[in-house]
Amino acid sequence: MTSDEAIIQVRHLTVHYGSTCALCDVSLDVAAGSFTLISGPSGCGKSTLALCLSGLVHHIPATRVRGQVRVDGMDPSAHSPAQLASHLGLVFQNPSTQLFNATVSEEVAFAPRNLGLPAEEITARVTFALQATGITHLSQREVRHLSAGEQQLVAIASVLALRPRVLVLDEPTANLDWHSTERLLSTLRRLQREEGLTVVIIEHRLQTIAPLAERAIIMDTGRIVADGQPADVFADKERLTALGLYYPWHQAEHDLKKYISAPRSSPPPSEPLIRLQGLEAGYGRRRVLHNIDLALYPGEFVALVGNNGAGKSTLARVLAGILRPRCGKVIWAPALRRLPAGRRVGLLFQNPLHQLVCDRVEDEVSFGPRNYRRNADGGLEDILVAADLSALRHRRPQALSAGQQQRTALAATLALSPHLLILDEPTMGQDWGHLSRLMDFLTHLNDAGQTILLITHDYKLICHYASRIIWLHEGRIMGDGTAVKSDSGERPPSCQTHASLFANTKAQSEGQP
Repeated sequence: MTSDEAIIQVRHLTVHYGSTCALCDVSLDVAAGSFTLISGPSGCGKSTLALCLSGLVHHIPATRVRGQVRVDGMDPSAHSPAQLASHLGLVFQNPSTQLFNATVSEEVAFAPRNLGLPAEEITARVTFALQATGITHLSQREVRHLSAGEQQLVAIASVLALRPRVLVLDEPTANLDWHSTERLLSTLRRLQREEGLTVVIIEHRLQTIAPLAERAIIMDTGRIVADGQPADVFADKERLTALGLYYPWHQAEHDLKKYISAPRSSPPPSEPLIRLQGLEAGYGRRRVLHNIDLALYPGEFVALVGNNGAGKSTLARVLAGILRPRCGKVIWAPALRRLPAGRRVGLLFQNPLHQLVCDRVEDEVSFGPRNYRRNADGGLEDILVAADLSALRHRRPQALSAGQQQRTALAATLALSPHLLILDEPTMGQDWGHLSRLMDFLTHLNDAGQTILLITHDYKLICHYASRIIWLHEGRIMGDGTAVKSDSGERPPSCQTHASLFANTKAQSEGQP
């Protein structure tokens, strides 16, 4: 491929955030009308490359950039976002960072309106973008009351409405259910084939994107370490394992009912940790949860599943005491009723930025224990090691990659040794190496009595780790039973776990109320 055929040209690109080299002498060309997949471990520079293509990297404080970037013949650093809008569209890893209008239709219409397009053209583009992403039914909904997956689709629709020549998506499927993922990828493939759209997707979920990609690029420590046909790149399992990546060669089943065996014949002999009776909850006039009856028992590892907007995160907020139910009862075990909410429940939000408040990673992890006047230093080192944050302990959480931010928020949640641990889509931004180490560590906690509620769209994860599955659909429980374990015969590669962390956190939990 000659440079004349490339719609994206990168030459000797190097980016430093302070003293950290995020990209190190990267050069590549991307052909017009192609479909490219970029993957690599968390923090390897993928998102930084996307920011360079959009020109936004130059607006980050204490950032030094060397090298050349051209997108559709334009230098992103020399043009405003408005000038680049019809040439390159970027969908961020965290959708909430680019959504700021009240309703979905206003959000999708915002950019075309600011380009000064005629009203008829704006209407046509909004209709196209809503239909393409399958969210026409959300057009009048308030953006702030949408689930993270629904917000992700709104962010994608708002960029599609600009009809750019190049579309860069950073982890677009991280919060999407299987149906929404299929619709999105089908739309992207159609736009690529029929309209010549150049698609660049940054993803860890290789199985989802690889069948559509024409080219796969693997990055590590700010450099390109593999580049070629997806079949060739992903055939090197040794390299993928070394980088913490995993290509699941066996296709996952997408029918939720097939993951749930017959309902449990009887509940565990112990009293419930928490029980919900006739619970209803929602936002404004909209009711999300309907007549929920549910009990979680000590030591369970439960997966909560369902499509985007089913009410999973709303249920998590009710359990954590963040959202007050409209009616019904939330009944805690008698021994836990006097504990503050933060000691009863630890909730890892879908968006880690919603719970990161300190200037350094280690301060973030020790903040909760200090706030509750507990031993903030006991177990801190083990927690940092288990979350692979030791080398980042003095970094600002806001300057980390999304995956690193997620691990920081999780470490801070675990530091309080909550009796119920809720993980709301913990896979965002995580390569399989970090995710595997996290899940194996959680298994150690669960084996020693920790109650865990995992909210995820990753059915492979459910098969390997959960013992019980609760299926939520349109705010109602449609299924509740024992998880069917995977029989694919190929378990994802696992990293060394850190069992010592449980010993420390458990001792703290038992030693103080």
